[in-house]
Amino acid sequence: MALDKTPFETITPSRFITFTFPNPSISPTLLHVAVLDTPFQLTSSPPVAAMLVPKQRISRLILTGNQPINGHGSPVIYHRPARNDSSCDGELGVSLRPLFLALSPKSCFKHGTLEIPILSYEDNVISSVVLERCVGSLVGEMVVEDVEIESGGEASKREFRRRLRFKRVPNLVQTEVRIVPNTGFGFDYVEIGEVEFRLDNSILVHPYLVPMLASLQLIASYIEGRIPSGFRPKALCLGVGGGALLGFLKAELGFQVVGVEADKEVLRVATKYFGLEDGGEHVNVCVGDAIKVIEKLAGRGNGQSSGSFGAHEIEGGCGMGDGNDIDTKFDVVLVDLDSSDAGDGIIALPFEFVRKHVLLAARSVLCDNGILV
Repeated sequence: MALDKTPFETITPSRFITFTFPNPSISPTLLHVAVLDTPFQLTSSPPVAAMLVPKQRISRLILTGNQPINGHGSPVIYHRPARNDSSCDGELGVSLRPLFLALSPKSCFKHGTLEIPILSYEDNVISSVVLERCVGSLVGEMVVEDVEIESGGEASKREFRRRLRFKRVPNLVQTEVRIVPNTGFGFDYVEIGEVEFRLDNSILVHPYLVPMLASLQLIASYIEGRIPSGFRPKALCLGVGGGALLGFLKAELGFQVVGVEADKEVLRVATKYFGLEDGGEHVNVCVGDAIKVIEKLAGRGNGQSSGSFGAHEIEGGCGMGDGNDIDTKFDVVLVDLDSSDAGDGIIALPFEFVRKHVLLAARSVLCDNGILV
């Protein structure tokens, strides 16, 4: 059956279409084709690009639309092929050029022939096993996986990670922690999916967390000067994810930590797979909207009657109880939020947070020498 080009002649923001197409290089196999439109309503010609994804990596991009499977079952294990012949990708890309042109919007041809860059999917994953797929009420589908990654050219050194990824941005690792084999054998005998691993939260491996914590140097002298008198610094983490930041602040830097996470399922995953100690000593976590929580804390700190953190305002309860036993003044507020609107792109903060009244609320919950990161 011939391909109907009509649906692809115009852009429909965030539209996602999948279909199969005969492989022009290897007959009679089929190629899985996915077409994703920009989330923006454009008035000019959009850029167009194509990506060739190895069959074994399609599940990583979570483009098939299959619902996640909860619970136990046969683990999904991936091992990177020994060779990746880029010349084959080049030949396939050339043979698929007519298809790429047919899938491009009409507006792209206003200025003549369209040149479409063809990319090859690559990452640093050597092998991986999916531990669980689940669905959060706000973040949607997510996957937890153990992976072995390239070790930066050191052949004798093997690196293992546990990762949390969301379907809405599948190639962005939301949380990453180091794991080590829970076995007495050497690393040479370890294979993903065949041994159990334990968490090593003594170091931060997620790239952006280290610069975030480096900002504490700005108040280091203030904190260090008060520690001998029994002072324990306080941190408010807006956005929890897997909880790597909270655990490191508590275990390695001696902070009392309060976390706020909007999706209860994310907290369940963080507790089960990433070692988050919700309700443990010096760590408390709320389920709720970070902006509403910080405004509530700010109101209470200003002497306003704000009541308790009840189920109507923070669904699922809160490790802070009614909030009256937690000091509203923090030494640092760490903001690790992203926008749920695909139209905002991949940004560090939702636009709702960068508003005057929200920033003033954040400032009001900081102590005199506190910082917002």
